Amino acid sequence: MTERPIRLLIADDHPIVRDGIRGMFAGDPGFEVLAEAGDGAQAVELARTLEPDVILMDLRMPVMDGVAAIRRLAELGLRARVLVLTTYDTDKDVLPAIEAGATGYLLKDTQRDDLVRAVRTAARGESVLSPSVATRLVGQVRTPADPLSAREIEVLDLIAQGATNREVASRLFISEATVKSHLLHVYTKLGVNDRAAAVAVAFRRGLIG
Repeated sequence: MTERPIRLLIADDHPIVRDGIRGMFAGDPGFEVLAEAGDGAQAVELARTLEPDVILMDLRMPVMDGVAAIRRLAELGLRARVLVLTTYDTDKDVLPAIEAGATGYLLKDTQRDDLVRAVRTAARGESVLSPSVATRLVGQVRTPADPLSAREIEVLDLIAQGATNREVASRLFISEATVKSHLLHVYTKLGVNDRAAAVAVAFRRGLIG
């Protein structure tokens, strides 16, 4: 009995990149490219209707970025495995994608044979990471982020409850400038850029409840 080809969905906002990826799998009976998406929202809708085995997902796209799309796919309970294929390998790109549920993370300079093997691996539900990404993740495990101080957690907890900087300052008997300073330290330690992201990461890590 002939094995069913692995069904692919390509999500990238650059048509020439999508064409290149499609070309890598053209003529290989082991794969079937079902469709292409130009943004994360379109990728989610196509995944719902076409039920691909693997989605090759870029991260920085309009309408809905790759990480948000990965989270949405997980919320919908879709079985497709997401293999991130991007040009970015910084901590702020890699960690959110992995935490959102990506099965693998590769860079766009990956050779064709390596990409094909990675897709087969992802289709089996096994993780696959480019060497630079794997090194970053190992580094994160060996050198965990600085822990938040008790005061920083207090500030973040009040922020999560909807308090403004002025209200936090009043509740904790500190100045607004000190509140802002604490928040800047929190952002740095959690690797985020704003209050909403800080609260989300803190909840996910069990720092506040």
